[in-house]
Amino acid sequence: MTKEKRMEPPRLSLVPSSQESNDFGREDAGDEPVRAGALPRNVAALPFADHREKLRILEALLFAAAEPLDEAKLAAHLAEPEEIGALIEELRGFYAGRGVNLIKVAGKWAFRTAEDLAYLLERYATQERRLSKAALETLSIIAYHQPVTRAEIEEIRGVTTSAGTLDILLETGWVRLRGRRRAPGRPVTYGTTDSFLSHFGLEGIKDLPGLAELRASGLLDGNLPPDFTVPDPTDLASLMPDELPLEAGEDEDEEEPDDSEDDEQEGAADGEALPAGEDPDKP
Repeated sequence: MTKEKRMEPPRLSLVPSSQESNDFGREDAGDEPVRAGALPRNVAALPFADHREKLRILEALLFAAAEPLDEAKLAAHLAEPEEIGALIEELRGFYAGRGVNLIKVAGKWAFRTAEDLAYLLERYATQERRLSKAALETLSIIAYHQPVTRAEIEEIRGVTTSAGTLDILLETGWVRLRGRRRAPGRPVTYGTTDSFLSHFGLEGIKDLPGLAELRASGLLDGNLPPDFTVPDPTDLASLMPDELPLEAGEDEDEEEPDDSEDDEQEGAADGEALPAGEDPDKP
């Protein structure tokens, strides 16, 4: 019987050309020795890892923050602060289609639940006390006409505004005392706060709805006067030319002497100097 020959795989061995390999290594490395795991000199390290780390830092800061953060605070945690604008826009685009969105409120950045998913969280929302009609009207007037005094609010509403209405708006943190008007009596001027913008999801006071938007939403009566306009709201942090600091009125009140008390004291002194039974006005 003839024995069948078993098939064996061929044995291959690589014989490198030591001369060519050594010449190539010297050409790339020059006089410096090549370290194990190091990139060749003609290959640059990609900055992707550093870029990704910056995004992770911003993401962590925004998630942990209890309130919106401005770009200056975020940039303080980066080695290259000038990149903050591009990084935020990239992070904003990344979260655009997710359950939470990166939005800008009151000039600052914060993560908020996507608007189309807000209904899922209604059961967990805290029931807050609703503002009265008078408080809502007063808040609207302050937002659109700021800086505005209490007398000016009453003139626009056509009715008297109680001090309790303004106190409620101050307690909510949506309204603040700005300063004092340069007018007799130095009345206090009122304006909105960043909490007002944050609560209503506004990037700035300029984002308040205009006349066309108010009409479309049904918040304005259709039978308005032809000359009816909605003022262009402004919210400058600095005082207006017709405003004084809040402390100005208090200082003036303290400096003004009380003439009535001086007159009473002088009158009492004159009465004591006269003999009893004589009229001080009798010649």
